[in-house]
Amino acid sequence: TSASIFFTKHKYYFLFICDPLGVYFLGKYAQKKIRDIQEKEATEYIAQARRQFHFESNQRTCNMTVLSMLPPLKEAIISQLNSESLTALLKTKPANKLEIWEDLKIISFTRTIVGVYSTCMLVVLLRVQLNIIGGYLYLDNSVGKNTMTPLAPPDVQQQYLSSIQHLLGDGLTELMTLVKKAVLNSLGGMSLKQSLSLLEVEQQLSWIRAEVEAGSERPLSWYMLADDENALADQACGLTEQDTLTIRLLNETRDMLDSPDFTTVLNACLNRGFSRLLDNLAEFFRPPLGDASPSSALSAVSLPLAKIIPIVNGQINTICSETPSHFVQDLLMNDQVKEFAANVYETFSTPQELQK
Repeated sequence: TSASIFFTKHKYYFLFICDPLGVYFLGKYAQKKIRDIQEKEATEYIAQARRQFHFESNQRTCNMTVLSMLPPLKEAIISQLNSESLTALLKTKPANKLEIWEDLKIISFTRTIVGVYSTCMLVVLLRVQLNIIGGYLYLDNSVGKNTMTPLAPPDVQQQYLSSIQHLLGDGLTELMTLVKKAVLNSLGGMSLKQSLSLLEVEQQLSWIRAEVEAGSERPLSWYMLADDENALADQACGLTEQDTLTIRLLNETRDMLDSPDFTTVLNACLNRGFSRLLDNLAEFFRPPLGDASPSSALSAVSLPLAKIIPIVNGQINTICSETPSHFVQDLLMNDQVKEFAANVYETFSTPQELQK
């Protein structure tokens, strides 16, 4: 009698081809294996679809959170860099008018540039925080989760997300000091009567950015999250289990902020943010209607610095707008931001045993 030998997990199965019963059992075995494979694929597909849906929902939450945080960010900037009070003083025609104009020059550029930096930081920081939380929430709600202890209970989420106050408080104040120093070095000695083209304004912004980003001993991430252990412990308010979980989340966030990928994404946002700022300013540097001579091309149109100051000063209302402006939309829809968010979510929504 002819026979075939099937080897499976160190066991031998002899099926005699001439035996109809052997053929029957072989068919049943094959059908079961096919069903098992199909069920496994279906389960994996459903899990992946559920994970994708949760991720996309989480990104919408990120966008809404950013928009809700822009008004308090704007208020924090304006309260410390209050150009409105200087403008009001100028209307009274004071004796020290020139001195007030000089102060207005520095404050206007400083607060607009700080607005670009802090809005970009807010967008990317919240992408990190909410995707870390989102990943853990996905695991907490996953079917077949091995432990009943949640990775991100509501009270921990609240403590953890309150760390954003560093960017709106001490971090923002330090950032203002850094930017103001760079603005003074670039524009401090420039006469209010000096005319600048849009290209020359762009050059000034480039010099200021270079000093802020390359001339500082601290990385930009320092202004976004307190980095010393005492501050992290203070933010977590103690040593309970809840606080330990919060400190772990803060440390994981710090690791993300210190990564090369984060630096790349933040730089991409800053480049887009300053590009959009220049696009907004360009509207004021257009040649008069009907003047189409080559000499009046956009690059050749110049304005006195005294006229540029109020234009720059008003940009904070567009940059930190709670209604989706082109500026904010450009940042939220940036492909590098989206890809980075997906990577963060992927990392923290994957069970640890699968990451090993």
